[in-house]
Amino acid sequence: MSLCFRLRPPLTAALSVRHHKPSTKFFKLTIRSCSVPPENARKLVAEVKEKLEKEHNSLPVGKNGRDDEEMILWFLKDRKFSVEETASKLTKAISWRKDFRVSELSEESVKRVGTTGKAYLHNYLDIHSRPVLIVEASKHFPGEYEPYEDEKLCVFLIEKALSKLPAGKQEVLVIMDLRGFQAQNSDLKFLTFVFDAFYYYYPRRLGQVLFVDAPFIFKPFWQLVKPLLKSYASLVRFCSAKEVKQEYFTADTVPISFR
Repeated sequence: MSLCFRLRPPLTAALSVRHHKPSTKFFKLTIRSCSVPPENARKLVAEVKEKLEKEHNSLPVGKNGRDDEEMILWFLKDRKFSVEETASKLTKAISWRKDFRVSELSEESVKRVGTTGKAYLHNYLDIHSRPVLIVEASKHFPGEYEPYEDEKLCVFLIEKALSKLPAGKQEVLVIMDLRGFQAQNSDLKFLTFVFDAFYYYYPRRLGQVLFVDAPFIFKPFWQLVKPLLKSYASLVRFCSAKEVKQEYFTADTVPISFR
């Protein structure tokens, strides 16, 4: 059984004193179990399958359907092995996939928006073996295309990134290239959609989000967005193009726009 560690008080407070000997008065380490034995996990997967079959029989089956055991296990981990919460979140996710027609998305179906170059999947993994989604914010203009077209491109790229995951890897890296960002590029609704998609339909898949060379004009926009992201805001890192190049890629794999 794997163990995970929780720091109290919040991690930021602990990090501020990491170079000093911690006092038990301010720093407490507790250990809690964050996994279940394999046999129990199988039992919980079966319970979720049975619950979905009884209560939501109209949901599709097969890959990413109500009987997809791999998907069920993934959502169980996300919901800390609560059968009720897992079934609830899975019902919404599977229904969304059906309504959004995720299985029908293709290069051709997103070609019109994809040719703008405002979002694409990098050809190489980062140094942590994560697929890399790159968004060039200066190329995004709200209203230029129908909102659903941008959303379709977003979901198509997430699906494509997940299909490139190496064995044993689970997360993707998103790079938001903010160089050249202007007020007319801001799109609160779409950015919220992106994070909501990861939270509700692709839980635990987002490893980190890099906001690269954010200009001063981006800061008020970020203050509006941050509260909407909830816990996902902690995955955001503001950094420079130089840091992206040096810390996340090798000389051979760095994206062209960061060379």
